[in-house]
Amino acid sequence: MDWNLLSLSFIAVFLSELGDKSQLAAIALSGQSKSPKAVFLGTAAALLLASFLGVLIGSGTAQLFPTKFVKAIAALGFALMGLRLLWPHRELPMGESDLVE
Repeated sequence: MDWNLLSLSFIAVFLSELGDKSQLAAIALSGQSKSPKAVFLGTAAALLLASFLGVLIGSGTAQLFPTKFVKAIAALGFALMGLRLLWPHRELPMGESDLVE
């Protein structure tokens, strides 16, 4: 295992996740908690674990599937997300949810 590549990937994911919703949740929890240190340690551990699992899953995926296949699936996924964002949404009356049929 290339530890330099592992640490570089881990740091890149860690830094990109700093401004995530989990940071806002940690701020909200620490403001209401009597033990902000426990909130900090819990959220830091969760972020580290999520980043580590992402690196492990990405490494496993790279070893199982060819690179072109993974890139094609990623490109298709991003294209579908982009089309979904451009697709017009139907307006719902106030108080209604589109989860209820």
